[in-house]
Amino acid sequence: MLQNDIKIAWRNLRSQRLFSTIKIGGFAFGIAVSLLIALFVQHELSYDKFYPEADQVFRLVGVAKQDNIIRKGISMPAPTGPTFQAEFPAVESTGRMLSNPLFGAGSNQLSTNENPENFADNGFTYVDQALLDMLPLATVFGSLPRALDEPNSIVITKSKAEKYFKGDPIGKIIYLNNDKEKPYKINAVIEDVPSNSHLYGFNFFMTLSGIDFYPGEQQNWVASNYATYIKVKKGTDTELLAKQLTKSYINDHYIPAILQAGMQVNPVLNSARLVLQPLEKIHLYSTDINDYKIETQQRGDIKVVWIFAGIASFILLIAVINFINLSTANASSRAKEVGVRKTIGSSKKALIKQFITESLLYSLISVFLGIAISFLLLPLFNNLADKTLHIPWDSWYFLPAALLAAAGLGLLSGMYPAFVLSSFKPIAVLKGNVSPTSGSSNFRNGLVIFQFATSIILIIGTLIINQQLNFILNKDIGFNKDQVLVLHGTKTLGNQAEVFKDELSNIPSIQSVAISDYLPVNIDGSKRNGNTFNLEDTQQVETSKGGQFWIVDKDYISTFGLHLMAGRNFNMDIASDSTAAIVNQRMVRELGIKDPIGARITNGNSYTIIGVVEDFIFGSLREEGLDPLCMVIGGSNSLISVKIKAADATQTLRDISNIWTKFLPQQQIQYSFLDEGFASLYNDVQRTQGIFTAFAIITIFIACLGLFGLAAYTTAQRTKEIGVRKVLGASVSRIIQLLSFGFLKLIILALLIATPIAWWAMQSWLQDFNYRIEVEWWVFALTGGISLFIAMGTICYHALRTARMNPVKSLRDE
Repeated sequence: MLQNDIKIAWRNLRSQRLFSTIKIGGFAFGIAVSLLIALFVQHELSYDKFYPEADQVFRLVGVAKQDNIIRKGISMPAPTGPTFQAEFPAVESTGRMLSNPLFGAGSNQLSTNENPENFADNGFTYVDQALLDMLPLATVFGSLPRALDEPNSIVITKSKAEKYFKGDPIGKIIYLNNDKEKPYKINAVIEDVPSNSHLYGFNFFMTLSGIDFYPGEQQNWVASNYATYIKVKKGTDTELLAKQLTKSYINDHYIPAILQAGMQVNPVLNSARLVLQPLEKIHLYSTDINDYKIETQQRGDIKVVWIFAGIASFILLIAVINFINLSTANASSRAKEVGVRKTIGSSKKALIKQFITESLLYSLISVFLGIAISFLLLPLFNNLADKTLHIPWDSWYFLPAALLAAAGLGLLSGMYPAFVLSSFKPIAVLKGNVSPTSGSSNFRNGLVIFQFATSIILIIGTLIINQQLNFILNKDIGFNKDQVLVLHGTKTLGNQAEVFKDELSNIPSIQSVAISDYLPVNIDGSKRNGNTFNLEDTQQVETSKGGQFWIVDKDYISTFGLHLMAGRNFNMDIASDSTAAIVNQRMVRELGIKDPIGARITNGNSYTIIGVVEDFIFGSLREEGLDPLCMVIGGSNSLISVKIKAADATQTLRDISNIWTKFLPQQQIQYSFLDEGFASLYNDVQRTQGIFTAFAIITIFIACLGLFGLAAYTTAQRTKEIGVRKVLGASVSRIIQLLSFGFLKLIILALLIATPIAWWAMQSWLQDFNYRIEVEWWVFALTGGISLFIAMGTICYHALRTARMNPVKSLRDE
């Protein structure tokens, strides 16, 4: 009997190729997109769970309330971890990581004994051996335990070992930035950090053993630079431990260190506390934690995960709805079949079984076609989402899950059409009278409203995200980022940096050149720091302000187009400018300086203000992006910025490359454009925009298939009515209007439902940005127009076809 049902289902599939293709195609696309999003969600939720005893590992996060704003950070003083391990038995081990370019992490030029050529590479970070013990990876060469115990030791990943060495590299030496006085010895090679680790992107783990970045740094409780991890013993009450750690940190160590340094205690400490952030939550729950985007190469957001999961559910639901609508739309063509089968004795149960079998066949084909489509779309999706996802072909659960999904979706989507089709009255259907009940009609209309409401929300989201992205990229941020070329890896120039700069300045198409690692845009290699500033004569804690301290050269202001509001620029002919400073307006306001020129400020060293620049944004536009800033003259030459005139950029690059080769013949030139670097800071917004656009297009496509089915169903039901109207003189345009009006009402209702939901959702999303657009009415009007246009285009095929039909054909049975 089942074999017979399958044969009939297959024959129906082949005999109704248009409907079958649309049903299977829409279903398959919905399944494909849902599968891709499911892979993304599964990957995001899997971060750091593969580490052994991951539930015992935590990262320290400092939380404090300042100016009515909750601020969170992971930078801790160097002795924090070792001290906690010594003081608290519940702390099994601690490990630190320092990834700030300020100390030589991030990007570097790498050479070896065997090959003196410098290669630009990134992913350098300093770590304690204990951190690698907490978060171990399989060892390819050498032994991971104790690999970083020696000073100047390093652990590298497998891919980097294969890139720079042949065979076993244990004991080999690498140099960074031509510093032959500090050779790094390779003691272990580990597997590449998995893409679902929050340490993904790090490839070179340099030891912290024996390092003092400045005298006394490892015992200094006032300077905070390290991300600190702790592993607790099983069964530890982490909330109680966090309170104990807070008390020890603030009362026993931090405040005494401040007082010993002759500083006053900041009242902010009254609200400060330490939090133990679980390892498994670092990736998705750190968007409000400041780490200058250097401690983690790539951060996720749990809100994005849930949004994508919701979109996947909606798309799959829309695909099911589309299947139901198309199945019931095709009811009139199956009505006589049902009537004949009932007349010759088929029971309702047998008919339901037949239609469920048919639905399962469609579902099975759709699921496996959807898997094939997802496989083809996966490279594009990986590019959009910046992931390296793959379909788990070799997993034991994949095939059973696919079969179970096919069965579940087949039953879910086939039940309603099966009951509708099997309930037709034999006499009525054999006479051609197939009319829907009011309830079923309302149900189908509700499905169409749901489909288009979802589509409208995604269209509105796409438009608003695009607006916000354009707003960010084109906002006046107070400096000129266009036509600025940044040369990377120039630290290897050593004392030739100034000579190199002079030769670049002689190129006619170059306007100015600046040597500084502190760029207004926080791109790869750009440094950030944190200092506390006071007026020299008023070092009260109430007047202390945190800010940035940048080392620049005399051409920095002109290269980046900063605007001097008062005073003058640096002048190397004036000896006193070695202790001079140029500050921004924010520094003047924060310190309450009435007459800034000539005023003296201190961050431990004293500087005389000679100029004030207009405030410019050098942080993320998600936040204010602006802190007090003090710029001084000095050496910081890992990056050199070149302002190019509006001329032939290609020839200018050739000229720069020629000079580069003259100075650094064993190092390839590496450069980037500042405006592109600025845009890359918002890659996540661009990815969200791309994914929303793709989802919107797919959702509209599937929704239109559902509308196509409902239009086919409705026009089939009103064929005789249209015939009568045509006999009585109704025009084609009037009939099209008649058939379309009901659908237009559904789309308008969907728009009315979707508009407030989309407005609320996008307002919530925009709250993540300090600088943001206002949501305007025309976005909703445009979306409504697009939706109506798409809907009318879908409906008109059936409406026009029915309106042009010869009334004799539709009335021949009357």
